[in-house]
Amino acid sequence: MEPPRRLALELPGCALAHFAVGGPDPGLRPEPRAAALLGPGGRGYLLCAGLAPGGGCAARVRAARLLQRLLLALRRGPLRGCQLRPLLCYRPGGGADGVQRGFLLLDPGHGPDTRRALCALLGEAPGGPRLGEFVGDARRQVWQRLWEPRGGEGWRQVGPCERVVSVPEPALHPVLPDLPSSAVFPHRRAARAVLEACVPFIPEAQAVLDLVDQCPEQVQKGKFPVIVIEGLDATGKTTVTQSVSDSLKAALLKSPPACISQWRKIFDDEPTIIRRAFYSLGNYIVASEIAKESTKSPVIVDRYWHSTATYAIATEVTGGLQHLPPVHHSIYQWPRDLLKPDLVLLLTVSPEERMRRIQGRGMERTREETELEANSIFRQKCFLCVRHLGPDALGSLRGPHQPHCPVDKTEAPRVKFRFV
Repeated sequence: MEPPRRLALELPGCALAHFAVGGPDPGLRPEPRAAALLGPGGRGYLLCAGLAPGGGCAARVRAARLLQRLLLALRRGPLRGCQLRPLLCYRPGGGADGVQRGFLLLDPGHGPDTRRALCALLGEAPGGPRLGEFVGDARRQVWQRLWEPRGGEGWRQVGPCERVVSVPEPALHPVLPDLPSSAVFPHRRAARAVLEACVPFIPEAQAVLDLVDQCPEQVQKGKFPVIVIEGLDATGKTTVTQSVSDSLKAALLKSPPACISQWRKIFDDEPTIIRRAFYSLGNYIVASEIAKESTKSPVIVDRYWHSTATYAIATEVTGGLQHLPPVHHSIYQWPRDLLKPDLVLLLTVSPEERMRRIQGRGMERTREETELEANSIFRQKCFLCVRHLGPDALGSLRGPHQPHCPVDKTEAPRVKFRFV
């Protein structure tokens, strides 16, 4: 028998609630936790972009863009006052093909026309978002109804109502099997396939691919050391990397590299799968530059793979710190075809100093920068991910303007590095 479908919903306080849909009936006992799926009127709505098994990279890209367009429409249209919460649909043991991203819509006004407005917004085109409706009954049970368009004749309910029941939390976050295909790419080929699927609607994707294809697939580091300096946004990486490179007479490189930075805003506005593919391929371009420069001098790199993977994991793994994958999980492994540095240094500053820097920039911020400013749990998740990604080659430095900062411009010549 096919295992019941599962849902993972992030609750206030970064807890995760897991539910099974259509499982065996254990008895009609109340399901108080399932009430989180309902709004004030006793209803809630599931919207997700369907992903057929084996649909491939192009299908993932289409689904991600469809879901993003739907979110933007909901935030601007007649339902903009509704609450939207991330909701993950998955099957136990289903692998990457069993994961579908979506969200829960709760109407605080509990108006009777919410479903009608949603159906009008979704339209009736085939292959559009899937619509589910959660309803409660007098016995405090929660049921799900599925709806589908009827080809120009409105929408109809599909199949019977299915009961929604609470289930124990799995040992690992259910999104993890999907990350190598959608956010933390294990090799260049996986990231490249994503941008290839984007060429028809993002012309700049072809320009990025052309630059990547000019880089050898296997590069070797030269005889000089390579140091990567990582840190959250607004920790002083620009100041520190410039100071250290001047002191060591080292080449200074940045990720993403200058040759693709002109398109950064375009890709930052795209869904995670496209955005992360862009930054991942940028790392491979930087790796080619590292290989060349490290034959002539030491190399300092302002951000590299750690930043790309950290933001992806912290964003995609919903919940709190306890939901991050354990330290030795394969998702933290360095891509097998990406040049490794000799040392990665994590730059830290106090939260107060970070906030001062962000407010003083006066520049447009990325989604991650905005999230870092507003969400302390997200900051902690990012910091913990960085440490999990490189514990064997990770040092720590305080940022500039911090007490006893070892990389202040006046003291940079005295910085000592340990290469592993």
